[in-house]
Amino acid sequence: MDTYQSTLKIALLVFCALPVMSSSGCKTLTGDVKAIPVNRVPAEVLSRPKEDAQQISISRLRQDTPKEYLLGPGDVLGVYIENVLGEEGENPPVHFPEAGDQPPALGFPVPIREDGTIQLPYIPSLKVEGLTLTKASDLVRDSYIENEILQPDQTKNIVTLIRRREFRVTVIREETGGQDGVSKRGTGATIDLPAYENDVLRALNETGGLPGLDAKNELVIIKSGYKEGEERDRLVSAMLTCKDPWDCNTKLPDAEGSVRIPLRFFPEQPPHFTQEDIILENGDIVYIAARDTEKFYTAGTLRGGEHLLPRDYSIDVLEAIAIVGGNVGSGGTGIGQGQGQGGGGNQGGTGCQPSNLIVLRELPCGGKIPIKVDLNAALTDPS
Repeated sequence: MDTYQSTLKIALLVFCALPVMSSSGCKTLTGDVKAIPVNRVPAEVLSRPKEDAQQISISRLRQDTPKEYLLGPGDVLGVYIENVLGEEGENPPVHFPEAGDQPPALGFPVPIREDGTIQLPYIPSLKVEGLTLTKASDLVRDSYIENEILQPDQTKNIVTLIRRREFRVTVIREETGGQDGVSKRGTGATIDLPAYENDVLRALNETGGLPGLDAKNELVIIKSGYKEGEERDRLVSAMLTCKDPWDCNTKLPDAEGSVRIPLRFFPEQPPHFTQEDIILENGDIVYIAARDTEKFYTAGTLRGGEHLLPRDYSIDVLEAIAIVGGNVGSGGTGIGQGQGQGGGGNQGGTGCQPSNLIVLRELPCGGKIPIKVDLNAALTDPS
């Protein structure tokens, strides 16, 4: 039986194969515990192996780059217009951008305003948002000719790009592992991403790469503002304080406008998000949560302890026993005697080898279901 529970609440596993001695000899505590044999547990309570899931294509986290750069608010143009911005025979100013992937720019700096327009001397504002540099240059030239400021044979102009617009986003990462061993526990970074590189993949690369193994296999892009977050907190609070189990909702609502992107998915459940969802704008937050709660617990003849479940693959009860140092099948039965360091001990020297196991699995709406596993049968029957 798989130890992973694919519900919102991670399964709590307690190994309780507890042998005790009585006047009549060896007795197993699991015989007195009311538990459901694993072969009678509803399929909805069991879980699907994580190995059935496939990795999302990394290219879906990156936006497509257009063949030509399209202008937008925040860009700074270099504009030279002979006899208007620059005297006849004067060389235009040269700008060497900090970014190594941009060529030098010529002209006087002219920013594109929030409404997508630029303001040049002697003519009305020009809408350049969505234009290429070539079309913007033609628009400037035609405007000076239409307004009879310059003659067609006298108009010499240059429009270049001095600085690309940038988008300031925040990346919050809760996992510990990362590139070069740098800890990211509870840290955040505010980064500026150039236009057409303002996507999730670039944000992750700038802050340490894809989520580590101790992070959840998903990303959350928070695009909502303060008011939307306040409303979500109110709804979540109402759900968690709900007294009527029939009103229980196993899926907490996401904030309005937020996007949740799973990094692994089952083939029949491909994630639905668009390229617009992974493009980041000013003020967006990329959140990577830790998976500290994805644990199982052991007790009984096993060592009592808390153990993190693997992220990308499932383990069954036999593998869980091996992880915590227990022996299975010693002498042909159950858990071997050599690991009696748990809550109940192994009653060393009695020859009593427990062969039953109880899994306490948390249900989505609260409460637990005890599941009984015959370890001897589990050795030969994976179900």
